[in-house]
Amino acid sequence: MTRTLVVPAAELSERFSRSSGPGGQGVNTADSRVELSFDLAASPSVPGWLRARMLGRLEKRLVDGVLTVAASEHRAQLQNRLAARERLARLLRDAAAAPPPVRRPTKPTKGSKERRISEKKRRAQTKQGRRGSGWD
Repeated sequence: MTRTLVVPAAELSERFSRSSGPGGQGVNTADSRVELSFDLAASPSVPGWLRARMLGRLEKRLVDGVLTVAASEHRAQLQNRLAARERLARLLRDAAAAPPPVRRPTKPTKGSKERRISEKKRRAQTKQGRRGSGWD
């Protein structure tokens, strides 16, 4: 999944079912839809510190610690299997990414304050110039 995290295929479980959508006559007989599941909470291949981060970020997608991804956009089961694996890898990669650096709060510079005020004054003069003296 990442340079440091590799999920063995033995920890993945696939389930196949009939897919909706295109498929012609074979749509009612071929089990081309793929559900790929990965038990993140019990996985021995994910280090504890990383597991905590990933569980926190994926908490809305998990059911009892298991992450499930479905793919049914292709007619062929093999293509759906590849699509599901890519989707799972992308989810895990995003969840394992390091958090962004903390933003240090800064104050606006003196020049930026002056530019803002002068622009406000210029805008006010423009609007004042549009005002008529009423109904003459």
